Amino acid sequence: MIVGTAGHIDHGKTALVKALTGTDADRLAEEKARGITIDLGFAYADLGGGAVTGFVDVPGHERLIHTMLAGAGGIDLALLVVAADDGVMPQTREHLAILDLLGIRRGIVALTKADLADGVRRDMLRAEIAATLAGSGLADAQIIPVSALTGEGIDDLRTALIQAEAETTLRNASGPFRLAVDRSFTLPGAGTVVTGTVLTGRVSQGDQVTVSPSGLAARVRAIHAQNRPATEGLAGQRCALNLAGEGITKDAIHRGDLILPPALHAPTDRIDAMLTVLETEPRAIGTWFPARLHSHAVEAGARIVPLADPIAPGETGPVQIVLDRPIAAAALDRFILRDVSASRTIGGGQFVDLRAPARKRRLPSRLALIAAGCHADPAVALAGMVQVAPVDMPGFARDRSLSPDAALHAARAAGAERIGDLALAVDQVTGLRAAMKRVLTEFHEENPDLPGLGREKLRLSLTPRLPKPAFLALLQAEAAEHGAVLDGAFVRLPGHEVRLSPEDEALWNRIAPALSGEMRFRPPRVRDFATDFGVDEREVRRVLKLTQKLGRTDQIARDHFFARAVTAEMVAIICDVAAGAEGGWFTAPAFRDRVQNGRKVAIEILDFFDRNGVTLRRGDLRRINPHRVDLFGASGRESSPVGRPDFKSGWGSETVLGGFDSHSLPPDSSGLDHD
Repeated sequence: MIVGTAGHIDHGKTALVKALTGTDADRLAEEKARGITIDLGFAYADLGGGAVTGFVDVPGHERLIHTMLAGAGGIDLALLVVAADDGVMPQTREHLAILDLLGIRRGIVALTKADLADGVRRDMLRAEIAATLAGSGLADAQIIPVSALTGEGIDDLRTALIQAEAETTLRNASGPFRLAVDRSFTLPGAGTVVTGTVLTGRVSQGDQVTVSPSGLAARVRAIHAQNRPATEGLAGQRCALNLAGEGITKDAIHRGDLILPPALHAPTDRIDAMLTVLETEPRAIGTWFPARLHSHAVEAGARIVPLADPIAPGETGPVQIVLDRPIAAAALDRFILRDVSASRTIGGGQFVDLRAPARKRRLPSRLALIAAGCHADPAVALAGMVQVAPVDMPGFARDRSLSPDAALHAARAAGAERIGDLALAVDQVTGLRAAMKRVLTEFHEENPDLPGLGREKLRLSLTPRLPKPAFLALLQAEAAEHGAVLDGAFVRLPGHEVRLSPEDEALWNRIAPALSGEMRFRPPRVRDFATDFGVDEREVRRVLKLTQKLGRTDQIARDHFFARAVTAEMVAIICDVAAGAEGGWFTAPAFRDRVQNGRKVAIEILDFFDRNGVTLRRGDLRRINPHRVDLFGASGRESSPVGRPDFKSGWGSETVLGGFDSHSLPPDSSGLDHD
């Protein structure tokens, strides 16, 4: 169990921790000289229940609330301290408000310096404290008079803490590991050490971790958990990690950083959240309100943008938080807002969407996503979110610190259907499939001479509009169930087929042999066929264009057609040439030499692949575009889009979803005043 102290300055928090643990949590010379806590202090003790309890001693001075906040995140129980000679003071109330905003509902009140108060004074203080706690998360907290000087009540307090420890629920250690850093220092003979509270998961010696948001890679050399040497650290423990790695120094790791697995490293500087404004705030929070944000141990400048009406004192509403620098965080992490002068606490709440969009942030669909994402149960949250829009499951699991098994369970419990990396509502998938069939049917009726509809045009005609990888997964699933047939960049319904007339088929049978064999990389042109066969050149071109629509040929240039199998073979040759080139960038002569044709034809072929996005060109160099390398697949079933009336370029140049998309990067700070 982790216990965090709270209360006004000089109310005896540090003395009380020392009386309970035997450890003086004030570790700085200035703290000793001034008799107050300036930075976080830590102490550990077995209170008699057989487990080690960690104590986080925080400053009580109003100017050091930011330090208090660094220690308040991750505690299991609040030890609220009120001195008998002063009673409830301003920082008592502010600390209590902060504990409430952080969602801390378990606590004990220690009425310190009890030796200075008689029975009447104690009764009056109990009434004052009870009135102060009324309506807060600590309304039912036990009040125990104690004196660090005489020892009165210390045993009673220790007993209450042992009971609370027995009732403490173990935190989730099955999810990904996250540790919030509150100290970084160098230990002689060991190197860089960081300390903090393990928020989720577990860490073991030898694990590879990342320092976020900086992205520094490190290895865990050694672990102390609850102030004892250990081979692993678990959620809910205070841990010290001895880290090693290039660039890992005490100055490279800061208070507020998170230590986590590399897969969780995804900093953000724009977050949608739910904010509760304290009743003590003088006015409503409006657009672009400046504040300081605190979450776990991190502190950053922020601007607040309400996503509905301005949030009045005592009210709760959705906001977008625009940070002055990226931070590492997780969905549902608690945060506190203070004013920029550090004189008062404004409010606090929970992060919801770490990939918030800079524009169209007030749409009803965005607000519905935020409302659904507020649920602590991932299955309930996901069930609500998929009713609004497809959800990127890798991003959902990462941002909510879910293990793969937990993410899979959430998807199943939510009744969501997976399409690639996306989770969708079942009725959405059913609607997509029905709409796809309807669109293809209408297209075939209007274009009986075309083999199919371009898959990009089909994607853009459906709602919800899926990103290309997910849409391809949907197409492949439909093809596997014989609901559609994939023909390269085109899609058709089963049974639809374009046929050549007997006369056209006869001419094609005369042309086809010349497009294969040894001369396949430099076949005759349209005019050559017309001359050899004594057929009108326009008729030859018309038949070849029909065979292109059937996926038998590809029109490389205006009068130059290649067999589809040869096009696929040339893609394989280009891949092989690129694999042997430095950095994957190859020259036209390197390709020409492999296919043994002239420079002009080789350039025409490469220009054709450039137009279709199979190759990317930079000056005289080209490389393979991995997103479109399968466009003319070796199976011979792929179909070239060149010359098709429904062709639309761009397939493979991926877009990303806003909101909960796993590929969304933290947006830049431009255009912040746009919705």
